[in-house]
Parts: sequence; C-alpha cells; structure tokens
Amino acid sequence: MNEPLAMDALHARLGSPASAEALSPLAGTPYVLVEGAETPLDPPRCAPSCPVIAVGPSNADVVDVQVNSLAEAEPVVDAIERNPIAAMTLVRLLRHNARTDVPDRLFAESLTYSTLQHGAEFQAWLAGRQGRPRPPEPDAPLVLLSRAGNELRVTLNRPHKRNAYSAELRDALCEALQLAADDPDVRVVLSGAGACFSAGGDLDEFGEATDAGRAHASRMTRSAAMLMHGLRDRMEARLHGACIGAGIELPAFAGTVKARADAFFVLPEVSMGLVPGAGGTASILPRIGRRRLCWMALTGARVDAETALSWGLVDEIVEW
Repeated sequence: MNEPLAMDALHARLGSPASAEALSPLAGTPYVLVEGAETPLDPPRCAPSCPVIAVGPSNADVVDVQVNSLAEAEPVVDAIERNPIAAMTLVRLLRHNARTDVPDRLFAESLTYSTLQHGAEFQAWLAGRQGRPRPPEPDAPLVLLSRAGNELRVTLNRPHKRNAYSAELRDALCEALQLAADDPDVRVVLSGAGACFSAGGDLDEFGEATDAGRAHASRMTRSAAMLMHGLRDRMEARLHGACIGAGIELPAFAGTVKARADAFFVLPEVSMGLVPGAGGTASILPRIGRRRLCWMALTGARVDAETALSWGLVDEIVEW
C-alpha cells in the first residue's frame, strides 16, 4: 500500500492535465491515498481518474472515500487492486451523479453498467460461473398484489431464489408499480416473501446481455427505479434478511424504508467488475452520501441494520 500524500501535494499534481493523467489505473496508479485535511482548498483544475482515499477527516471535494486509519484503508485498497477499472468507473460515476438529478443519474448508471458488462474484469468473473445449471422456476406469480383501501401491497415472490431480481421479476414489478402510478390515491407497501427481501440480481442471467446498446435501451424503456422515484412520496419499503445489490438499490427510492433488525445490506457489484446497476447510484447516494456509498460499493462490506439506520440508508427499525 502506498504512503499517503499531503492534500496540497495531490492538488499540485491535479494542477495540469498531464500530471493528472498519471492518476489512473491505465498509468499504473489504481488509487491515491492522501492525508486528511480540514483546510479548505479551491477545487483542483483537473480530476483524478482513480479513487482518492483520505486517511483522516477531510473536507476536500476530491476525496472519494474517507477512513480513520491505514488499517481501515487496506480493504478498500485490496478491492480496488482486484478490479481497478470497475473501481475507477464507480468513483467517476458517483462524482457525476452527485451533481445531477435522478433521471440523469439513472441514464449515466445504465450506460456505465452496459459498458462494464463487456469489460475484462466482468468477463473474468463470469468465466468462473460457466456451466452452472439453472434450477426450474415454480409455477407461481413473481409478484403478489393485494389491496386494502388505498394501500397496495406489492410482494416479491421468488423465495426459492431469495427473490433474485430477474428480468421477469423486473417486468412483473414494473407492471405493479404502473398500477400505482396510474392511481394517485394509492399508497404502495413493498416487501419480499421468504427468508429475505432480495439477494439482488439473478446471477443465472448475468452475461446474457451481449448487445450493450440494447441492454441500455431496455433499462431506459422499462425501469422499476424510475417508477419508484415517481412514487417516492407514497411508497414504503419493508426489508428483512439479505438486501443485496438490487435488494437495497431499488427500495432506497422509497420515501420510507423500514427494516427488521435482521436486515443487512451489501453492494457486491465492483467485485464482479461492475457498478451498481439497479439504480443504487441514484437512490442510495442522497441517503448516505457519496463517500459512504463509495466505501460500501468498493469494499462490498456487509452493513447491519443499526449502521444503516445511523447513516440514513433506512429510516426505522421495526419488527413484524
């Protein structure tokens, strides 16, 4: 692990395009460690391509992740070194998304995700999964709907796959959300059947998108994330057990997120050579901020319900 630079030394290196260009995994620099500094500095002329990790408190906008010690920096650095292109792309995406609105965040995230699906890091991860049989799908609705008065209960119903977010589940969820969007008096309560809310994207479908442009067009045409954003003020999510990838990216759009004490949250996509692709760089960002989201996505660390509550990732811990 590299020794931390002084913050003013980093700013000096970012003073010219030529020296800033060297701060990239393509130039052999997958990350930069800097000493924490509370002294306000003018924004640098250029931005580094690689993640910037501050060791200690820092108010510098150039910082992507803040840790308290070199020991805390180690898992961040390890994750970056395993997938440097995905890590670089994540921080650049979040810097962009911090300055724009939800529709533009989702557009940028989709383009980024489609690009990385054809990258070497994701292809290497995918190669390790080849040959795994796909289990049969039970003959049951993928989403359960029930209505009492103005409350529409929407329940993800693939408990045998831990409610893995497949293309068919997305379609069924979007149909349910469209019903609510067409009725301004409806309030939505979203939950998951079985042992957990959702273990995230259906890994059996990863790698099926062979046309990056078409995959992007598909996400923009039918987007549960965009529908949830539109329903935000009349939507509640109730989470339990594993909430991984899409399992927290989507419910984070809800105006109210309630979690059981057994809920936990993971963003594993960078470890696969990807970035969060179900809307997380749009929904989680305003809830916990760019630095915590960077840390969570880079490390893939498990965040428990109490920590999620203290960060604002969930709004309340409840039992049911």
